[in-house]
Amino acid sequence: MADPSGRKASQEPQLRWAQEDAPGRGAMLAALLADISREALQGETLDAVLQRIVDCLVRQLPVPIASIILLDDAGTRFVQEVWAGDLDLHPPELASNWTVDMGAAGRCARSGEAQLITDVDRDPDYIAGNSAVASEYLVPIRHRERLHGVLNIESTDAGFFTTEARAVFDAIAAQVAGAIHLARVVGELEAANRKLELLSMSDGLTGIANRRSFDQRLAADWTRLGAEGRSLALVLVDADCFKPLNDALGHLYGDECLRELARICAGFADPAIDLVARFGGEELVLVLPGRDVADGMAIGEALRAEVEAAAMSHPASAVAPHVTVSVGVAALVPDAAQAPEALITAADRALYRAKARGRNRVVAAP
Repeated sequence: MADPSGRKASQEPQLRWAQEDAPGRGAMLAALLADISREALQGETLDAVLQRIVDCLVRQLPVPIASIILLDDAGTRFVQEVWAGDLDLHPPELASNWTVDMGAAGRCARSGEAQLITDVDRDPDYIAGNSAVASEYLVPIRHRERLHGVLNIESTDAGFFTTEARAVFDAIAAQVAGAIHLARVVGELEAANRKLELLSMSDGLTGIANRRSFDQRLAADWTRLGAEGRSLALVLVDADCFKPLNDALGHLYGDECLRELARICAGFADPAIDLVARFGGEELVLVLPGRDVADGMAIGEALRAEVEAAAMSHPASAVAPHVTVSVGVAALVPDAAQAPEALITAADRALYRAKARGRNRVVAAP
């Protein structure tokens, strides 16, 4: 509800309108249209833009209520209302059951045509929001073939909606439609950019993070954990005898094995804090913030055992008749004097020793 000062402010445009002749009122409408054009460019969000527009309408014209009511994508329900003005009654709140079968706004949406109501008391679809309202004008908010919603203007003057006034409100509805369309295009572009960014950080074969993502995450965790004085563990996993596997059963089978290895590795990581990535070729890596060597060894051994239990056939392996992995583990408390590559080097050396000792085992860096 508006306070007394708000009602006084809302009476000012009514007085100005009443005191103007036809040319003066035309000038007021022209000024309003120019102001709306500026307001449509000011808000940071679509909601902010729509709110500025309805506020401008109520502030500059003798209209106690102005609202923009948006439709869902199917065009069958109203899902959002942005309004300004004096509501001295209690209209039903916007709910999920407000369909286009209800109210004058629904009639406007169904017909796709502007609705001029010169006497709200005689209109069967009018839903009261202010007892002083005498007339109402509703305009479809349409961009090309898409109907986004309805612009609703209500006046205390039965003769307020002249041909000239309606033309201005039609133009405002077109501006609102443009603002909505632009906001949705921007939203779709942002979503597409987020998807592209995600794809650029993901490995196309396994679906886990790629080397670029790993490098960025390792650098960030190295800096953060160094400042906190906490350990960072790395578990480097390599599929044993992978080239003979591809030679014996083909690259498609090898790819399936890599995908299964990625799935198994991901099962040992907490997605909220850890990262699993494809390090390169048949090597996968787990970044484990806050873990020490003992934690990394436990995870590495459990991972190795699960790979062995998966029993993916490998007839060309010198280790076992199924796919196995060798695992190198390293952990350090990051030091600003060292680069994060020091941790990679330590894990890689541990992995080399695991292979040198017969593969299918987990070795920690000293």
